[in-house]
Amino acid sequence: MRIGDAAAAVGTTPRALRFYEQRGLLPPPPRTRSGQRDYGPRELAVLRVIRELLALGLTVEDLRGIAGRLPLLAVHPAPRCGATAPDRGGPGVVGEAVVERRIAALDAEIERLTRLRDGLRAGLSGRHGGDGLTPRRTTAESGLSARHGDDRPRRSMAG
Repeated sequence: MRIGDAAAAVGTTPRALRFYEQRGLLPPPPRTRSGQRDYGPRELAVLRVIRELLALGLTVEDLRGIAGRLPLLAVHPAPRCGATAPDRGGPGVVGEAVVERRIAALDAEIERLTRLRDGLRAGLSGRHGGDGLTPRRTTAESGLSARHGDDRPRRSMAG
């Protein structure tokens, strides 16, 4: 199966498949005589595992550290993350350390976003008789274009 068909089969794009290959998540698939990638059932199974783990919140960098074990998940789908494999007596294929690091990163991001939200809320409630948010700079000072009716920054020609 060619790259476009393989990408469609796992719900992504050919560009994503090339990216996974470049980042070491997926070994290069065999090639046709004309040099095109030729994906088979084994590659598709690994791609499905990659997509599932990314959907669970792991990152490409998380998966790079366990790329050699990703085919195991395609063959033995359980356990997915840090749980112990009862029939093998060892840690899950993804590994507890990878999952714990990701959870810690998510917790830190949740704390950062909570502080940001609370700061915005305090700004709204701290002002009486107005919208609570006073711009610190004018449109001209901020580099935003009022003339174009949008909030995109404009680059100066002098830089």
